[in-house]
Amino acid sequence: MTIEPHLIYADASLDIARREFQAALDKLSGAGRSLPESYLLHLLHARAYLGLGRFETAVGHLRQCCRIAPSNQVAWQELIEATVLEAQHRQEHPVEVFDPVADEFEQLSIALSGFQIPRASESSEPTPIAEQKQPFPDDASIAVPTETLANLFIAQCAYKKAIRVYTSLIQIKPSKADEYRQSIDRLLEKL
Repeated sequence: MTIEPHLIYADASLDIARREFQAALDKLSGAGRSLPESYLLHLLHARAYLGLGRFETAVGHLRQCCRIAPSNQVAWQELIEATVLEAQHRQEHPVEVFDPVADEFEQLSIALSGFQIPRASESSEPTPIAEQKQPFPDDASIAVPTETLANLFIAQCAYKKAIRVYTSLIQIKPSKADEYRQSIDRLLEKL
């Protein structure tokens, strides 16, 4: 494959002119990693996606073009046309509403359908200390920080862990940052 961007763009442009849209996308995918802020890259991506009927993705690339070169009227005009096509496509082909909860339940039921309870051999020997569940240290990362988890740590007097959860929540939910900071201040007084 060609390494120089202008040659990649020329090849992709020819593919689009020949209506070989997937071939154009294949050629552009390599250039996208090295030139993510290229106006021409996004414009050619948009034209290829329009050719494939993937209007939403095309609109996204055209918006990038308008962000990169806001005074370029070509991208603005194509963005308007693509947005109209996308709206027409939505009216002609209504999309099923995605329900994330139902999807999660479906995935869980599929995962649990093959579940088998592991056979455990019981013995009268106590569980060795190395195999016992040890509490995690105060500085361990918390994969899923929630307000409920913070409240649980507070109830257990694990204030440092609760502070870590609130600190993570400030980044996840900046709209409630003041509330979390107040909670952290209250916890620091208890330490």
